Amino acid sequence: MKVRKDAELHDALPEQIKASGTVRVATDVPYPPFVMFAKEGGTRITGLDHDLGQALGAKLGVKFDFKAQKFDGIVPAIQAGKFDVAISAITDTKERQAVLDFVDYSESGSGIMVNDGNPKKIATLDDLCGKSVAVQAATNQLDLLRGQQRKCGAAGMKKIDIQTFPKDSDAQLALRARKVVADVLTKPAAGWTAKTADQGNAFDVVEDPSAKGGYGASPNGIAVSKQLPELTDAVRKAVQALMDDGTLDKICAKYGVESIALKKAAVNAGKE
Repeated sequence: MKVRKDAELHDALPEQIKASGTVRVATDVPYPPFVMFAKEGGTRITGLDHDLGQALGAKLGVKFDFKAQKFDGIVPAIQAGKFDVAISAITDTKERQAVLDFVDYSESGSGIMVNDGNPKKIATLDDLCGKSVAVQAATNQLDLLRGQQRKCGAAGMKKIDIQTFPKDSDAQLALRARKVVADVLTKPAAGWTAKTADQGNAFDVVEDPSAKGGYGASPNGIAVSKQLPELTDAVRKAVQALMDDGTLDKICAKYGVESIALKKAAVNAGKE
């Protein structure tokens, strides 16, 4: 994925970033497939968000320097001037827009993961009615399944047999053992798991055309300091260029989540 520098976008960057040649990036590691360490116990960061940052750096002609930062400390660190941006699968929300600006690049919600080959031919949430489904306890995905329960009942169909587990890895074991027909988890996690488990031969992700980024999908954005409006604008134009030339699609496909890539780089599009 060769990305060419755009001299015009480079010239539009804030003076201090042009002078330093670096955009300081906060990210919460690990959160696969968005960010993770290249090796267990190592410090080198990789993942979808890291690849996106490197592509943006190439387009803008500066280095995107990623540093690990705990999620709840990201906003204060940007406000304190320690970082310029955060690229960490951050959901673009109205509340967060009050303190940061967001350039949206993907959307993600809940996905359905099934055994390889989708033996039960699950195509939508409605196909889960009357079947056993695994989910991690105390998650949005459990709330989604409970809502679907009501829809099954209202449609005169059998209810879902919801089986909750402490961790999604436990839910995956139940799916492997055919104790359930599906595992409902975040769509990016489902895509990454399906791509990597048993070299991609254990699971598939259901692609429902009516919920491309997942059920209940919200936009994920690059969070930029409110003190750097020129950077927000340059990043937006650079992200749009990466969307238009197919680079973002390729990055997402590398991690099994091509369906979450957006086509338009909007600023502060989160409505919730």
